[in-house]
Amino acid sequence: MSRSMLAIGAAAIVASGAIYFVASGDDPTVPVGTTADSSGLSLVQSAEAAEDVANNPMVSRWQREGWQTDFTKTTINFDEILSGGPPRDGIPSIDAPKFVAVGSDEVDLVDREPVISLEVNGEAKAYPLRVMMWHEIANDSIGGMPVTVTYCPLCNAAIVFDATVEGQTLEFGTTGKLRNSDLVMYDRSTESWWQQFSGEAIAGDFVGSELKMLPSRLDSWGRFKAEHPEGQVLVPNNEQMRAYWRNPYTSYDSAAAPFLYNGVLPEGIRALERVVLVRDEGAEPFAIALPVLEKEKEVREGNVVVTWEPGQASALDTSRISEGRDVGNVSVFRDGTDEPVVHDVTFAFVVAAFEPTLTIRTE
Repeated sequence: MSRSMLAIGAAAIVASGAIYFVASGDDPTVPVGTTADSSGLSLVQSAEAAEDVANNPMVSRWQREGWQTDFTKTTINFDEILSGGPPRDGIPSIDAPKFVAVGSDEVDLVDREPVISLEVNGEAKAYPLRVMMWHEIANDSIGGMPVTVTYCPLCNAAIVFDATVEGQTLEFGTTGKLRNSDLVMYDRSTESWWQQFSGEAIAGDFVGSELKMLPSRLDSWGRFKAEHPEGQVLVPNNEQMRAYWRNPYTSYDSAAAPFLYNGVLPEGIRALERVVLVRDEGAEPFAIALPVLEKEKEVREGNVVVTWEPGQASALDTSRISEGRDVGNVSVFRDGTDEPVVHDVTFAFVVAAFEPTLTIRTE
């Protein structure tokens, strides 16, 4: 995709009131030099490469923005980073989340509205996309475990991580940057940059580390409250801060191409078609186009069962989230058990970008 196409797409999404836009004058420059370490990661190590980083205009700009990140440690080429428009924490993470009981009068969700459903050690919480849409990160604790709950609207990626890394509990915020149209997070301890979709540290002191993904799922509010009547649901700390009922990315998941993306597009499938990506620990990932699952209702792959049933609204369709078209509820379990398996319902272009060797099942 050309830079001009990116600018056109960005203008369109800004016109709809969305959060991200391409900042003028923020075109990427040449990639920095890197060398490979024994683990296969690409790390900037040599003095020459470090000098390249020091002289890189993108790094210089980020340092002027106040970043203390050690950019001599990286697994990527910095020309892959685009500005999303907002500055660091311009999309504010939720650091003191407020929850109410499922049956509380404070909850005004419609049954078909999407929520991130998470259960840890017997405690269940719902994180509505109507809230996560505007904050993208919630730093929380559930069942005695510190967690980072994330949602990237441009990738429709709802992913939950264990927030403990190398014995440290990390708190995350938004960098205001994107890579492959995906949220780049940072931890507030070292200011390392982390890729939301993979959970990998891509720049800074934590390079070589990876956040552990926890099983969660996108669920309808009606299903969540039926399964977890004693559960809790996230509500805004300040209802007036955002129009929390609204989707600022109207019709985004019907677009011909993603915004703020200049990578490879998938073949044989619409770029913004929803895809179930299963990332079972210790097994090869696999991906199924949602229309296939919607038709078959149940797909088995090894010892994993993927199911679909109707009743969940798309958060990225109509302006009012509760009125979005039905994209259904996906569940992924270990065969013969109720053990959930890590998965994500994302877009086809995201799978092409981050899992380029993976073939998406389309029939």
